[in-house]
Amino acid sequence: MEKKYRRILLKISGEFLMGNLDYGVDVKTVDRIAGEIVSIYKDGYQVCVVVGGGNIFRGVSAAAYGMHRSVADNIGMLATVMNAIAFQNSAERLGIQTRVMSAIPMPNICEPYLRRKALRHLEKGRLVICAAGSGNPYFTTDTAATLRALEMGCDVLMKATKVDGVYTSDPEKNTDAKFIGKLSYKEVIEKDIRVMDQTAVTLAKENNIPIIVFSLKECGNLGRVLAGEWPCSLIS
Repeated sequence: MEKKYRRILLKISGEFLMGNLDYGVDVKTVDRIAGEIVSIYKDGYQVCVVVGGGNIFRGVSAAAYGMHRSVADNIGMLATVMNAIAFQNSAERLGIQTRVMSAIPMPNICEPYLRRKALRHLEKGRLVICAAGSGNPYFTTDTAATLRALEMGCDVLMKATKVDGVYTSDPEKNTDAKFIGKLSYKEVIEKDIRVMDQTAVTLAKENNIPIIVFSLKECGNLGRVLAGEWPCSLIS
């Protein structure tokens, strides 16, 4: 069967990497997610990953307690680098050549993000993990993920969450929440649906890149969604 998407960007929140822990990185969870990427990698997909840092430090929360937002966001970006290195370790133990590329240069532990070099890694079949967000404060990792997806010519932006798509309200808090399988960028923006920040959605809209929102809680979901076999929400 012909693939609808060939090159994907997978956005994973830092909170997801905690697994059942209260803080930090759950290695078993990271190994499982890396395993899902190995599975689609072997099926011929080119994969770029953007990780958040909320399991270690949340810039917005720190700013709310009085820390200057730019300082808080800089610390948060450094947290994403830690997560990216952990993710790299899991992927390489499973046999995938991986490169961590940071928007904040730190050459002793990872490569600086350069678009041309990132594209070359993808073309050589390497997993590219983008860290440190966009390298600028005041921009979320959702916005950074959209930016990287556009820069690297990805066919789709996949946002991994704890629920299987977009709902009218939080399904974990409201049992009456209704699932929405397909919606437009305009609906997300005008109704202020908090699946991604509005800057990210607007950037996706202006450049016409589809966004798939799906759950990574269940094993094998990444492959199922790409095959069109599992519930998810499409924003386009």
